[in-house]
Amino acid sequence: MIISKIKQLVLIVGTLALGVACTDLEEEIYSTIEKNNYYKTKRDVLNAVYRPMEHGYWSIIPRFESQESPSDQLITPPRDSWYIDGSIWRRFHYHTWTIEDDRIGREWDACFQGIAQVNIVLDDLADLDPAKFSSTSEDFEYFKSQLRITRAWFYIRLLDAYRNLPLTIYGDAEKNDRAQVPPKTIFDFIESELKEALSGLHPKNGTSGNGINQGQWTQGAAAALLVRAYLNAQKWIGEDKYDECAVYAQKIIDGDYGFYALDSRWDAPFDWDNDKSNEVIFAFPSKYGRTHWHYNSADMYWRTVPARANPFFKVNRLPLTNCKYAMSPSMDVDGTPYNHELGGFVAKFKKYPEDYRLIKYKNLGNNKREGMFMFGYIEYEESGQTKRLKSATMQDHDIYLRDQVGKFHNAAPGTIIANKESNMITGGDMNSGWHFAKYPIYPDTESGSLESDFVEIRLAEIYYSLAEVKFRRGDKQGAGKLLNNVRKRNYPTSTHTQYLYAPDGIAELTEAELLDEWGREFLAESRRRTDLCRWNKFSSGRWWDKEPEADNHTEIYPIHRETLSVNPALDQNPGYPGVR
Repeated sequence: MIISKIKQLVLIVGTLALGVACTDLEEEIYSTIEKNNYYKTKRDVLNAVYRPMEHGYWSIIPRFESQESPSDQLITPPRDSWYIDGSIWRRFHYHTWTIEDDRIGREWDACFQGIAQVNIVLDDLADLDPAKFSSTSEDFEYFKSQLRITRAWFYIRLLDAYRNLPLTIYGDAEKNDRAQVPPKTIFDFIESELKEALSGLHPKNGTSGNGINQGQWTQGAAAALLVRAYLNAQKWIGEDKYDECAVYAQKIIDGDYGFYALDSRWDAPFDWDNDKSNEVIFAFPSKYGRTHWHYNSADMYWRTVPARANPFFKVNRLPLTNCKYAMSPSMDVDGTPYNHELGGFVAKFKKYPEDYRLIKYKNLGNNKREGMFMFGYIEYEESGQTKRLKSATMQDHDIYLRDQVGKFHNAAPGTIIANKESNMITGGDMNSGWHFAKYPIYPDTESGSLESDFVEIRLAEIYYSLAEVKFRRGDKQGAGKLLNNVRKRNYPTSTHTQYLYAPDGIAELTEAELLDEWGREFLAESRRRTDLCRWNKFSSGRWWDKEPEADNHTEIYPIHRETLSVNPALDQNPGYPGVR
């Protein structure tokens, strides 16, 4: 049986076994590969099973962009001559993307590539005899469950981003429908796949994190994906599934799928040893020299810090850092606060001023850090001297990071500048916007440097999801208590009464505050667009210079022109032009 060109790429480009990527530089490349010639050993089976998960790890990059760029927390403004890029970041920000924008289709392509890889391997496993690979039928069922959960994860993302999708479940493209099916059909497929695959998965083992099982789906991880799907069902398919969300969330919290527990520090789930974190439900393993997609020079956390900040972090093993993403401003160029319900998250963090995350980021040595944000002058020691990071576009001045966007250039802190423009059209400069390091960037000399695994699901999400259900059902105190289980680690114990929600404190939990709290806890974790849409704020809301829209068609992305041209059976999403 000759397999497709897609499969040639799947099996040749790279392999991933048990969550660890490997590359064989001496691989022979064949024009065609016969299934019976490829699968010779159990290792070959493992390579095929886990290859889609390696692709899934890479695919977090387009998802990060599609979730964060159009939302109210992060911005990529023009910085003098930087980040013009055909005005794509402006179109993301204003929700004026077109079907010609390649980046609008990256999430579609990434997820369907992963689904194709899964389908091919599932078809192969169905024809293989486990005994020939030193395996049992139970082993193969476990492999199939891993693949089915991975495919469901891709479909959750696609349903959220595009809504109207074809359902592809076979490796042979001719067996799949080319046209879209109703969103409910996709949702029902996701639900049934997750529930059925649960029986073929293992519960989490032990009380010391995922350990060597990091990167493999567990019962808890599958249940957590059900929580995600149910929480958003009202928006995606118009059906209230909050009760189902609550059931699975409570099961995870109660330990029905293994032991999970919230960390005592806000940064522990992101730290270099987070394979030992009991808060981490699922994470992609990362290691310098193998795979570290969230750390490399692509469009994620290497680009949420100032440009050329390597001397500050003392990291030289990767290319220069980049200032692509910054926090959306809380103030105009004169320092007057914006009075918008959304955005302005520096101010929303400062609403609780003793928040440990507000401490200025600093590496403390021995694989430890404090704080998350980078603001003001960024100073470091070099050759016995204290130096400051310079602007990457105008090297004649030190940068001074402000919670504002404008043409500050070398103006001293507090100076009122003449140019009052602050928007995504004229943009800002290297001083515009606070930066942040969600994952630590430890020096090359420390063992934890670039070692943090990428966290896809953590227990805090389950607490927040259950809290939202309780809030929507009118139980504000129950919601507050759940949120406080997580929030209490962010503030000194002595001030908990001031900062925690009732009944544990005096802070008031409202709808706006709940959405803000989702934003604080999950800043830059690739979910902000989803949360705004679920609360009907994505198109109707206002932040910084982003105005409310005439309708809500931008809550889902268009299908890219090239995709429509390749598959004429697809229909364009409502509100966008077709190609016929």
